[in-house]
Amino acid sequence: MTRIPGNRRVRSIAGLALAAALAASGCAQATGATRTAGAVNLGAKAAPAAFTHPGVLVSRSQLDFVRGKVNAGAQPWKSAYGQMMASRYASLSRTPKPRAVVECGPVSNPNHGCTDEREDALAAYTDALAWYITRDGRYAEKAVQLMNAWSAVLKDHTNSNAPLQSGWSASVWPRAAEIIRYTYTGWTSDAVTRFAGMLRNVYLPKVINGSNSNGNWELSMMEAAVGISVFLDDRTSYDKAVARFRKRVPAYIYLSSDGALPVAPAGSGIDTKAEIVKYWQGQSTFVTGLTQETCRDFVHTGYGISAISHVAETSRIQKEDLYPEVGERLRQALGFQAKYQLGAAVPSWLCGGTLKRGLGPVTEVAFNALHNRMGTAMTNTQKLTEQQRPAGTNNLFVAWETLTHAENPA
Repeated sequence: MTRIPGNRRVRSIAGLALAAALAASGCAQATGATRTAGAVNLGAKAAPAAFTHPGVLVSRSQLDFVRGKVNAGAQPWKSAYGQMMASRYASLSRTPKPRAVVECGPVSNPNHGCTDEREDALAAYTDALAWYITRDGRYAEKAVQLMNAWSAVLKDHTNSNAPLQSGWSASVWPRAAEIIRYTYTGWTSDAVTRFAGMLRNVYLPKVINGSNSNGNWELSMMEAAVGISVFLDDRTSYDKAVARFRKRVPAYIYLSSDGALPVAPAGSGIDTKAEIVKYWQGQSTFVTGLTQETCRDFVHTGYGISAISHVAETSRIQKEDLYPEVGERLRQALGFQAKYQLGAAVPSWLCGGTLKRGLGPVTEVAFNALHNRMGTAMTNTQKLTEQQRPAGTNNLFVAWETLTHAENPA
């Protein structure tokens, strides 16, 4: 049996007074006819004094909770675990398919390594979870094989979807790497260094400066940047990513306290009402819980909501809890989308009376944080979450969140 190193106990500065103030106010309101995310008074959050490991999306205590539930045969964790282990991502015969340059055009056309990269990253994370739960070293070795194969080859991402592809893949790699690096002794220091170099030199430059595209792009890119920063113990990049994330969330999810119009993304050049309406997919009536992509489709909306919850969850593990700041927006967005995902009639003022449903398995992390930990009522989200269990994967960057986060108090 492979020895599991002891947990690192670290302390950090959390900025609790700011969090409480933001929680009470539901985020500050910008003034004036034209507002940008930069105009919202978000205050200053302190980066963790040191990083907690493993600490990207799941912590050691969360993993211990999951392992205990699976070993006890408790539901819904048992069925969620069975779902994961039956998936192709848990196959010990999987052969990695790395390449030096991954080229991804619009909707991954051309697809030169796009699917292979995303799915190998998901497989590494799946194997890391399987290792931790089973203590079967074969799964740890498979995760190491996948990470080593890509870090030995990958040099760049190209074409129009390069930033998004980088964001999706690099949201998942650090989750796997954190678990393996800090709970398994078989990943050599040279291989860890090479993998860290891939994250820093190939992925981070593609995501750290964000995007003025649809909000799910930048939110996924910030999720990747935050996870990379934790793995690299890079406080400068972590601060930069969190700062951009904190500006983007108010520009993605509308609250009535924002004023008559949604907040515009910082640096986007969007100034007028007409430009904001166009950016919000032609929607001109704004209600609490609406997202910038609701009228595009629920699939992309789910990507954005999921990325927000992932960053908030990682920040909580890192003792810089962002839930008090973004929680009300998350709660309202999930409730609004869940209502219609569950089949409510669509009013004529909303997206012309037509919605493209398909939110995906994206509710568990935020529902657990806001409802189970913080005690917030979330009727629609609870119904949808329980209806969708066990939540699987979207084959991009969301995976096994009933297993990892359902009713997880840690």
